[in-house]
Amino acid sequence: MKSGACGILPKKEKEAETVRRIVALLLAAAVVFMFGGSVAWADTAYHFGFKKSKNGEPASIDQEPFKDLIAKHDAIFLGDTSKKSLYLTFDNGYENGFTGQILDVLKEKKVPAVFFVTGQYIKEQPELLRRMVNEGHIIGNHSWSHPDMTQISDAQIQTELEKVKTGVAAVTGQKEMLFLRPPRGIFSDRTLAVSRKLGYINVFWSVAYVDWQTNRQKGKQHAFQQVTKQLHPGAVLLLHSVSKDNAEAMGDIIDYARSQGYEFRSLQELVFPAP
Repeated sequence: MKSGACGILPKKEKEAETVRRIVALLLAAAVVFMFGGSVAWADTAYHFGFKKSKNGEPASIDQEPFKDLIAKHDAIFLGDTSKKSLYLTFDNGYENGFTGQILDVLKEKKVPAVFFVTGQYIKEQPELLRRMVNEGHIIGNHSWSHPDMTQISDAQIQTELEKVKTGVAAVTGQKEMLFLRPPRGIFSDRTLAVSRKLGYINVFWSVAYVDWQTNRQKGKQHAFQQVTKQLHPGAVLLLHSVSKDNAEAMGDIIDYARSQGYEFRSLQELVFPAP
């Protein structure tokens, strides 16, 4: 009988066959990942943008290719445009020394807000988180590590969001987390669907300006003008708490908005309006 007959291989040939099988499995796995596994989550990514309000007219996403996705997944970028309501939100990726000042103004003016936080913020600013909740504000999810969620898997998205929810609950006692702001403003049909299935409402915005560049602050009057010129009924305001300009202009922005007949409402009221 020749060696190798009846499927019995000499030791060296058996080892070689084992190597060949391992290589084949690895190649198959690579093919599945490239043409199967990644296809499950590699869909079109969008970076949120909008046409800014002018003269009190509502901001618009009518010209954006993602418009239908916002409605499809119950996402929010503005509220009822027939009512002069404003919804104030902040992104808190890290602390730059101004959130306490902002909270002071919101408390004095009795204005509610949503603060979207990351894992870094949870780890470094537990006292500010507790203050937010104790003073009646809502903490939202901005992901644990601020990734482009269109580039990670469904399971990784779930982990990113669950870590924030669990971390906030441990620090503040806020057990429910309804609102999500996609990190970097980047999203896709898939990321909206996954997060919605996890119970989140994605919150975008209809008022914003370049306020996050801490080395390019231009003074409180600049912040005031940039925000107030965009105000419109149903506006969702996105501000960054790292901005010194925002902190210093906050009181004036609130006073001006109210002088124009606007009321600041909780985002919770937009989602669950009173009967």
